[in-house]
Amino acid sequence: MVPVSVVIITKNEADVIQRSVAMARLITDDIVIIDNGSSDDTGKIATEYGCRVFQKNWDGYGANKNKGIACARYNWILSIDADEIIDEELVTALHHLHYNNPDTVYNIRFKTYFGDKLISFGSWGRDHHVRLFHRGTVKWSELPVHETLLFPKGTKQKTLAGFIHHYSVKNEKECREKALHYALLSAKKYYHIGKKSNFIKLYLSPAFNFLRNYCLYLGFLDGWEGWCIAKNTARHTWLKYHHLYQLESMPIQKTYQSDNLLYMYPQIKQTS
Repeated sequence: MVPVSVVIITKNEADVIQRSVAMARLITDDIVIIDNGSSDDTGKIATEYGCRVFQKNWDGYGANKNKGIACARYNWILSIDADEIIDEELVTALHHLHYNNPDTVYNIRFKTYFGDKLISFGSWGRDHHVRLFHRGTVKWSELPVHETLLFPKGTKQKTLAGFIHHYSVKNEKECREKALHYALLSAKKYYHIGKKSNFIKLYLSPAFNFLRNYCLYLGFLDGWEGWCIAKNTARHTWLKYHHLYQLESMPIQKTYQSDNLLYMYPQIKQTS
């Protein structure tokens, strides 16, 4: 075992969490699950695999990941999602690290799947993220969506051998639903920080994103799945600026509490 705590945020992940925590057990005796009121067997499965499960209210992706970090036994944190599985090469790399420099963070490459198909091209085929870090120097931003890690000046970044395998969506329906979900969250975030919608963002940005994913990044080589990913990436871009335009145009009707900030926004008429 290595001095790393694995932190996972979940809600109703019973169909995928078993494989994730089984591989995580190969590196650590401390797997922290921050559960947001699952109604399936997520908590039961995680507990059977020796995880420590904490029920926490949902305050956003970054905020709940920080809650998990606070519950961890070790200072080094490997942050993954329930639908992400570390592979044996990454397990070996983690066992060979010295964990003696809190000013270094570790980038990990991803292999992302559409159903059971590995996506080799497009933006999904180029995916990588910093997921291993020391909690004394690094934490998650507490934004409603697209949370990022906050690094102090002078942080060094290294890339580990191995991959995290991300089982992103099961089918086209889930791909569409995710595009809409994250578009709504992004629109609310943009509205709060004062970002504006305009013609270029509404119409040219979606077209550019499609061409970049499908043509420039060779997404067409992934076949039908590559087409679906490029299409829904463009759709996500259009939706977030469309809903941002709605927010800008309507009177404030509703409030919600997220990430310790009070967000004021109009009631959006959802476009799918």
